[in-house]
Amino acid sequence: MKITVCIGSSCHLKGSRQIVESLQYLISENHLKDEVELAGTFCMGNCKNGVCVTLDDKFYSLTPETTKDFFATEVLPKAKA
Repeated sequence: MKITVCIGSSCHLKGSRQIVESLQYLISENHLKDEVELAGTFCMGNCKNGVCVTLDDKFYSLTPETTKDFFATEVLPKAKA
């Protein structure tokens, strides 16, 4: 599975770096380095919706505070499937 996080200027100001760091930690903690590809990209064209993230091409809007919940509800179930 592939998670892509926008690291463009608008999303950077809204916490994309913290989100990337959290996802890196969660992927490592859950031993998913072989299953999850984490990538960065520049503007996804949806700046007003916070930090733009895609999981296998499905769009999500995250904040540093919602990253852990996103990982638990969206990433982990797919990894265990």
